[in-house]
Amino acid sequence: MPNLKALYTNLRIKHKLFVLISVIMGVVAVIGVVVQQYAFEFYDEEVYQQSSKVLSLSSLSIENELKKMEKLSFMIMTDPTLQNYLRSIKSGGSDYDNYVVRTKIIERMVNIGALDKYVLSSQLYDVFDNEYAVGTSSITMFKNRLDLIKAETNPNQGGNTWIAPDSNDHALVAAREIRSFEQLKLDNLGTLAIRIDMRALFNDFAKGMRMNSSDAQLIILQDNNLIYPDQGATDIPITRLPGMGQNSGYEMMKMNGKQYFVTYIASTYTDWTYYTLIPFDDIFERIVKVKQTIIVIFAVLFLCIILFSIRFANGITKPIERLNAKMKKVQLGNFEYADEPNEQALAMDEAGQMHRNFRIMVERINELIHENYVKQLTIRDTEFKALQAQINPHFLYNTLESINWSAKLSNQTHISLMVEALGSLLRTSINLKEPLIPISKELEIVSHYVTIQKFRFEERLDFDIDIPERLAHCTLPKLSLQPIVENAVNYGLEQMIDTCSIRIRAYDEDDKLYISVTDNGPGMEEQLVSKLLSGEVKTKGSGLGLKNIEDRIKLLYGDAYGIHVESKVNGGTRVTLRLPYEMRESDV
Repeated sequence: MPNLKALYTNLRIKHKLFVLISVIMGVVAVIGVVVQQYAFEFYDEEVYQQSSKVLSLSSLSIENELKKMEKLSFMIMTDPTLQNYLRSIKSGGSDYDNYVVRTKIIERMVNIGALDKYVLSSQLYDVFDNEYAVGTSSITMFKNRLDLIKAETNPNQGGNTWIAPDSNDHALVAAREIRSFEQLKLDNLGTLAIRIDMRALFNDFAKGMRMNSSDAQLIILQDNNLIYPDQGATDIPITRLPGMGQNSGYEMMKMNGKQYFVTYIASTYTDWTYYTLIPFDDIFERIVKVKQTIIVIFAVLFLCIILFSIRFANGITKPIERLNAKMKKVQLGNFEYADEPNEQALAMDEAGQMHRNFRIMVERINELIHENYVKQLTIRDTEFKALQAQINPHFLYNTLESINWSAKLSNQTHISLMVEALGSLLRTSINLKEPLIPISKELEIVSHYVTIQKFRFEERLDFDIDIPERLAHCTLPKLSLQPIVENAVNYGLEQMIDTCSIRIRAYDEDDKLYISVTDNGPGMEEQLVSKLLSGEVKTKGSGLGLKNIEDRIKLLYGDAYGIHVESKVNGGTRVTLRLPYEMRESDV
């Protein structure tokens, strides 16, 4: 186990993800197999319940018809006329008298209704074994068959006895010993055998059993004797059938190389047991197909998930591997950051931010290296000029402060305010060393600049800021808004006589921050806008043009961000900064 843990710990991230997803799929597969097995067991029980109900209803219908056969045999046996004829034959008589009586016995049997739908023949035997048969399918009964019927019916003393078919007679026989009712002597007068067509009976009353398969069978047993079908009509070893002495149930049995679903139920009327044998492949063919389909679907799903997991893992690890390769180049002393050919654009997730931060870091290191070389060459010249000029920010601030006090002493209030705004503007611009500052700090610089311009243009300048408080702590590159406002003054306000309205607005959308500077000035042609963005035209004022601002934004955040300019001649101008929605932790 420790070795496996160490092996897993040292795997690459994408291999760990692959192993994790494979284990999850394996667990799901095991759970699916267990649930599937439980569902199929439940299905087996449900099949048995339905099969048992159908078998019970069919057996009940068959037995109701057999009861009619039993009543028919009882009616024939107890008919007084037939009893008289049989007693007459038993007492002896001339051959002519016996011939007449035999004719009358057959006529009487027909009149009683000895022929039913399912009766093949009604065969009566007197004490001398003379046969009296009616029916379309009567047979001459072999002596051993007749002796068997007599032996089986004698213990029942006139009660009905069911005789199973044999190889010579395929009919089920309802047999009775005919006894005399005269003065309750109960003398033996003969034997009655009603042969029943079980095939026709089964075909009519077992249609609901859905025995669609040619291999499906219905078997009726009396102990180990076949009641249905005929002997030789089935190759099922009946001695192996379950259910002897039991009410009902079901089993899966393999007989003659085939798997059968066996349902059995014991008769409440006779000592018979009814069986249905349905080939397992027939009843469970759909289940087997479902199992195979599930296996195929799971295999395809597993393959798709594996492919997805590989793609997903590569989506996470490839940016890290690319960053690792770039770090190795830096490790070897190559500080020139360059994107690989056909390199896909990175999303702004954690990996993308790592790439961006690494790019900024390498570029700054490269800049520091170059600056170090340049500094060594220019340091003496810089020191000389600094000594010569003897000027620094503090000297500039002190000079502006002196001018401010002089203006106040001379009651030149507007000069004093302009000097204060200029000093604040210079102090804020010089003292902010960080490349990224909050919007609130940038607005301070803009406010100082606007204060100076208001003294210059007075009521012709209408300035307004619409930035929600929650966005005031979002960061942006230093001196991004002030040059744009300055351009609005230079290209808008200075070119018109009427009042120029300049509006600063900010909003966030889809994790991006948008800051727009809009003016209602004379606008610009598309060619001039393109030149300003490309840096072909140098802007008036501070010299920080739109190209400079866009380059700094793209350098810091990537090509997905930058500046968008909308301008029409006599339709005003709108410059929009598109930045990532970020806040400094110290300002949150």
